Amino acid sequence: MNQLIVIAFDHFGDARNSMSGLRRLEREGRIHFEDTAIVERDPDGTTHVKNEVSGTTETAAAIGAVIGGLLTFVFPPAGIAIGAALGAAVGSAMGTGVSPDFVDQVKTTLRPGRSALFLVVKDSDADAVMAALREYKGDVIQTTLDSEAEEALRAALS
Repeated sequence: MNQLIVIAFDHFGDARNSMSGLRRLEREGRIHFEDTAIVERDPDGTTHVKNEVSGTTETAAAIGAVIGGLLTFVFPPAGIAIGAALGAAVGSAMGTGVSPDFVDQVKTTLRPGRSALFLVVKDSDADAVMAALREYKGDVIQTTLDSEAEEALRAALS
């Protein structure tokens, strides 16, 4: 089961920097993401959202490419467009990533000069994740982790 973890960091660049560390763990096979997003709020209050490619988007794109490739042989000009439309429909139907509405909600409540990290985690080495986040200070906004894992995460961020 996927786990949602949302962390608001005390400093502007911490979400981006912590995500870099988590991506290293991902390359090592120690964490697998379904989706991620970073929200940064400038000191002047301007917000920036960086939604990263999710597993759902990748799956939908692959399905669309296969269908488009097959249809291109039958209906050459329309095959690519039909494949792209079907890929978008599959991605929309799957809808398992970070909710854009929830990202907007956090974006409006995030104080200027802070950043937030949204993670939908498929599986992970919890000890490695805690070690990667330990150097940052922040608050756990929301999580679907069990209470013991959530408390360990809160302790790592304090």
